[in-house]
Amino acid sequence: MSPRTAHRALLGVVAVATGISVLAVLLVLAAWRNDRTIESDMGTATAEVLSAGSLRSAVSFVTPDGITHNPRLGVLYPTRLTAGQRIEVEYARSEPDLVRVAGRDASVAIVPCGSVVVGTWLVALPVLLVLRRRARTESS
Repeated sequence: MSPRTAHRALLGVVAVATGISVLAVLLVLAAWRNDRTIESDMGTATAEVLSAGSLRSAVSFVTPDGITHNPRLGVLYPTRLTAGQRIEVEYARSEPDLVRVAGRDASVAIVPCGSVVVGTWLVALPVLLVLRRRARTESS
């Protein structure tokens, strides 16, 4: 591996690890922003869980104006839900498709996103060390 190739590989690993880390942080910030939007104009309702998954759960609920909402992207923070379950949800009255499970907020995203960042760098750092050692060995 030439020094130039080794340098490119090092930059590539750093770029990928940094990109993944930035995306994880942006995910937490987006969740926080969604929470602020909900809290600034909050409505509450009882919803029925139509389908449940670890990443996306579909719900249906009726707002006080009698309109049934079935948010296209599902409910925020959907863990530990089961199909057919009735749950309390909080939504932005100005944007009823922005809905979360009542009592949950962006703090539930911190541990998974932090784990992704830590895991990424636990893989990237040894790779960087090996690439750096290989570049030094071949240049001498």
